[in-house]
Amino acid sequence: MTLWTDVVLPAFATFFVIIDPLGLTPIFVALTRGQSVAARRRAGRNAVLLAAGVLLLFGFFGEAILKLFGITIPAFRIAGGILLFMIAAEMLFEKRAERRRKAASHKEPPHEYRAVDDVWVFPLGIPLIAGPGAITSVILLMGKHADDGVAQAAVVAVLLAVLALTWMLFFTVSHAERFLSETAVRAISRLLGIILAALAVQFVLTGLKGAGLLS
Repeated sequence: MTLWTDVVLPAFATFFVIIDPLGLTPIFVALTRGQSVAARRRAGRNAVLLAAGVLLLFGFFGEAILKLFGITIPAFRIAGGILLFMIAAEMLFEKRAERRRKAASHKEPPHEYRAVDDVWVFPLGIPLIAGPGAITSVILLMGKHADDGVAQAAVVAVLLAVLALTWMLFFTVSHAERFLSETAVRAISRLLGIILAALAVQFVLTGLKGAGLLS
């Protein structure tokens, strides 16, 4: 049992699947289509910074928020696992991408003017990057290592690394737009959906054990 296998790899798999930088990039392209390179990069940077702030807030204070509402960690792990499993099922059946495209399309105003200056807030920063799944994941992973400062630091580092990867893809979007294949994205999404489903089941099992329902 090491920090790498017990913390870093599971955290990376979880955040990479939930945040889904590869799947977000085509949506980012659609949301910022027609804008200058500078404007696109500024929107991508602001969206990632906003999402990082939201996720770190819930990562460090999520348990306190749960306690305020009388929610136990095992109960949240079970609920979070079920939520993540639902997201995994949507990825496998391509429902998640469809929902994200609809969320992106709702940003379009009904008139000719397109308010691109705030797409980094909604829907890009929230909820496409820092959505319910990502918030749930960061609370669960930070709570799992509540008594280990080194492990929590590793979780935060992995989260920031995945967000940095997301920003890098946004930054190079003018090039990525040319080589990102819709078929490749779908194949990767389904593969990651299987991995996420297994992680979700593990969250539920851990929650059941924490509640004393499993030995």
